[in-house]
Amino acid sequence: MFGSKSNKPSPIDSLIGAGSTITGDVHFTGGLRVDGCVIGNIKAVGEKPGTLVLSEMAKVEGEIDVGHVVINGTVAGPVRAKEYLELLPKARVTGDVSYKTIEIHVGAIVMGRMVHEGEVRQAEKV
Repeated sequence: MFGSKSNKPSPIDSLIGAGSTITGDVHFTGGLRVDGCVIGNIKAVGEKPGTLVLSEMAKVEGEIDVGHVVINGTVAGPVRAKEYLELLPKARVTGDVSYKTIEIHVGAIVMGRMVHEGEVRQAEKV
């Protein structure tokens, strides 16, 4: 409790705006909000887990590997949320999802496998 590392999400300090399209991988630290389109992988780097927020206008075609992920848009590719994943009502994910903690709102759709991170690590040991 006291002196332990915090798992709080990072504040949003970067934005890919509506109408923008990024082609290529995106690596970031801290927090990233996407309102546009990313054709490539999105990965948080650094010691802190990082936060990714995809608005209902966002589209991602690629792999997501971030600590804290909130999705309300469209993702075509696997999603790995190392700490926390929230799927809001307009979330549409086509691909496998791995997570440590998950919150799913009514209306969210996942077309793929959903795997708890603990199960992934145990399977790797076998």
